[in-house]
Formats: sequence, C-alpha cells, structure tokens
Amino acid sequence: MSVGTPTRSTIPKTRTSGRQARTAALLLAPFAVIFLGMYLAPLCFAVYRSLFVLKRDGLGLTAPTLVFDPFTNYLKAFTDPVFIESLGRVLLFGVVQVPVMLALATGLALLIDSRSARAKGFFRLTSFLPYAVPGVIAALMWSFLYSGTSSPINALLAPLGIEIPFLGQDMVLWSVANIVTWGWTGYNMIIIYAALQSIPGEILEAAKIDGASAWNIAWNIKIPMVRPALILTAVFSIIGTAQLYNEPKVLQSVSGGSIDSAFTPIMAAQAATAAQNYPYAAATSVILAVLVGILSITFFKITNRGSDA
Repeated sequence: MSVGTPTRSTIPKTRTSGRQARTAALLLAPFAVIFLGMYLAPLCFAVYRSLFVLKRDGLGLTAPTLVFDPFTNYLKAFTDPVFIESLGRVLLFGVVQVPVMLALATGLALLIDSRSARAKGFFRLTSFLPYAVPGVIAALMWSFLYSGTSSPINALLAPLGIEIPFLGQDMVLWSVANIVTWGWTGYNMIIIYAALQSIPGEILEAAKIDGASAWNIAWNIKIPMVRPALILTAVFSIIGTAQLYNEPKVLQSVSGGSIDSAFTPIMAAQAATAAQNYPYAAATSVILAVLVGILSITFFKITNRGSDA
C-alpha cells in the first residue's frame, strides 16, 4: 500500500462526517433563512436608510427626495431633547423595574422549590398565568384599574381620603412598570425554577447535615448555582425594557397627556415613521439597538468577571 492512500477505516469516517455536515446544514437552513430575512436584512436596511436625509422644498409642491448625508440624522437624534428624554426615561425604568421583577421572580421560585411548599403545580400555574395574557389586553385591563373615574382601587381608598394618581405625570412611569412586572415575573420565575430543579439533591442534603438553615441554603447554595439563569433573565429583561411600547401606547389615550408620542424610544421612532420621516426613525432605531447591545455586553462582562473571581 502506497503512502497517502486512504485506508478502509478512514473512508467511512470521511463519508459520515460529510453526511453529518449536510444534515446539520439542512436542519439549520430554515432558521438561517428566517434570521437573515426577518432580522439581519431589516437591520441592514435600517442602517442604510439612516444614512439619508429627507429633503422637502419650501412650498411642499414637489415630492420629497432622499439625499445621502450619513451623520445628520444621528446628530439630530443626539441633540433632540425629546428623544434623549425618552432614553433616560427607559433607562430609569430598567434600573428600577428589572431588579424588582427579578427579585420577585427569584423569591417565588425559591418558595415553590422549598420542600415544605404545597400545591406547587397550582402556584406555578397562577404565577405564570399573567404572562399568558397578551400585553395589550393586560394594559387595557390595568387602564380600567388606573382610570381616574372608574378605578376600583381608588374607590376602595376613597373612605380613607386617599386617591392615587396612577396616570399622573410623576406616577405614570411606575404604573407602566407595575403592568410589566405583573406580566413578566411569572415567566422569569419559571426559568429560575427550572434551574433550581437541576441542582443535585446530594448538595442540598449535605448542607442540611452540616446544619445549614433553609435561608443559608437558599442564599449560599441555590442562588449561586442558578446564576446563569439569573443572568439570562436579566439580559432578556434589559432587551425587553428597550422595546417598551405596548403598555404606554395603550395607556396613552387615558393618561391625560402624561404619556406623549415620544414617551419611549420605540414610540419616538413610531412617531417619526408616522410623520413619514423614515430615515430619522431608522437612525433612532439603530441608536437604540447599539445602546442595548452595549448594555448587554457590558452586563455579561461584569457578571462573568464576578464568576471568574
């Protein structure tokens, strides 16, 4: 046998590897097509459109034209106080709402996971049920509870002389946060609870034998071991915060002006789209996507640095 001639044992392996690669490519093809068509292509098109400026003549007698000017829309966005205020509003929303929601989700998951818990299936279902309600329907329901004329909450508090301005200028952001927390706490709880179920029972039994209390087991063993699930839910929540739209949009009609058309960055982009200023809307969308990416990567680096230490 000459040098370089493939042996009988290598030929089947080569054929098997090629077959496996073709099978993997075939299975990944539907996802790749959807990813390219529904995510990457619109993103690239938004970046492309953001490089143009919509020019209109003074009298408005001719159709507007697109002029290539790659920096004007971005400079306008960063100097637009309305857009900057919407970014700051969503940032404040995320800084307060995300930790509160994840703390509630973690607490519920730990309570349901505890050995003394009863009717675990019932509590899992009832905690997850708000997530099954579509966001628009949930916002409509809460708009009735928040209404200044028909709120049953304020009706119950009226004998005490208390009236909560849920849709007031200073309260409306936290009223929106309450809706989001109500709807998404159960979803995050399920993810964290599933991670708790993967903790080996031997570790928990060893901790009990060593005299660890239920609180010490939860704080020093369970929570550190579900760290990946906590990071995952935190990143999902950061992305979801940037996409805040449904709840304030539904409440806008009953807010009495507390929620304007640029309350969130997505609403600001939608307002620009309604004004047919598509390049500016594309620029604000690209800015938001870049900021979310930076926040997510920074969060990953900070949490990974803590785990490596």
